[in-house]
Amino acid sequence: MKIYGYVRVSGADQNEDRQLDLMASLGIAPERIFAEHRSGKNARRPQLRRLMETVRPGDTVVVESISRFARNTRDLLELTERLAAGGVEFVSQKEHIDTTTPTGKFMLTVFGAVAELERAYLLQRQAEGIAAAKRRGKHLGRPAAEMPECFGELVDAWERKTLPLAEVLRQCGGISEATFYRRLAEYRAKREEETKSALKRCTF
Repeated sequence: MKIYGYVRVSGADQNEDRQLDLMASLGIAPERIFAEHRSGKNARRPQLRRLMETVRPGDTVVVESISRFARNTRDLLELTERLAAGGVEFVSQKEHIDTTTPTGKFMLTVFGAVAELERAYLLQRQAEGIAAAKRRGKHLGRPAAEMPECFGELVDAWERKTLPLAEVLRQCGGISEATFYRRLAEYRAKREEETKSALKRCTF
């Protein structure tokens, strides 16, 4: 019988030391700890897959908390059911869950539901915050790349095939092709709108 640990942090800017320290305090050997930098929403977690393929009947999987292990309640129950089917126990330290006991199995379901609810509330608050910022006219995300005043002339030269796209991108500040085509679409739409407005003002 062996004890394995699973450690996960959501991004490269987060540190897994706290979880690793916990595993060390429980006497789990480093070679039996599976750690990865992946979002909990991502179903493709290579280290988790390796862990599930490694454990054998009588083994135990330990995590710092259920939020480190599963994406949501359904995912949590599916994973623990797979472990149970293979004769593997599951322990979550934070929630004091131990599937060797009836109480632990019940708490697993309860805390899984709570974790999913908390995430839903977090996403709701984020969405409400973004909507409120947009109503106040705040720009969210990366600032839009500014095009040079001669962008129209550059586009005309590119369309006449007298200026290669690489040179257009360079003169626009080294933007990517994707950014260029977005700005091109905006430029053409604006030009079309200006043309329509000019025609409306004409009298015959």
